[in-house]
Amino acid sequence: MSSAPPATKHLVTLCQQATFIKSASEVTQCPADRGYEVAFAGRSNAGKSSALNTLTHARLARTSKTPGRTQLLNFFGLDEQRRLVDLPGYGYAKVPLALKEHWKQHLDAYLTERNSLVGLVLVMDIRHPLSDFDRMMLEWSDVSGLPAHILLSKADKLAFGAAKNTLLKVQTIVRKEYGNRASVQLFSAPKRQGLDEAYTVLDSWLFSEQDEEADAVDDQLQAESDDEQENQAGE
Repeated sequence: MSSAPPATKHLVTLCQQATFIKSASEVTQCPADRGYEVAFAGRSNAGKSSALNTLTHARLARTSKTPGRTQLLNFFGLDEQRRLVDLPGYGYAKVPLALKEHWKQHLDAYLTERNSLVGLVLVMDIRHPLSDFDRMMLEWSDVSGLPAHILLSKADKLAFGAAKNTLLKVQTIVRKEYGNRASVQLFSAPKRQGLDEAYTVLDSWLFSEQDEEADAVDDQLQAESDDEQENQAGE
């Protein structure tokens, strides 16, 4: 179990209750553009689906031995106002060129036109970081004014020292090219490494200060209601 900081515990609970909403092949088919959305992107076979499933404690995203199977934008609801979005995987040679172009066209429209999109999680295989696709996604998010957070997945495939060195190299490049508009961390789905750090980033995107204050009030009211019920039961 993750020992998430208090500030992110509510988000972890929501992630555990995440449910599938719908799939869309183009922007016009997406859910209503309100609330907050975080999109997950990654080159085919980078570990995007495993990362999403680990963060939600569920098997929301399909994992497959055939990369490139995610051909639609898949929306998952955390609550009425917050969603996670699994974007199509890119870069697998067996995917037809026409389909790749379709993905690119509608992914561009989604990233540039979606008002509720508040952040992009970009999953990279730590052994092959900053591919052409990864850089394209970072450019897209930067041009759109969208913060990006990089998960260097499959960190368990490297020795600790090698993983740390790769993290530092990627951080240096990203900081030089994108400043504080993008951040980087190590992540391993099978080892559940990096969960707390990822949750903290998601929480900062999906919850404003006003939201957190409202949640605190709701929690206080719920606690008072529970205490009152206990007192009545004891009388």
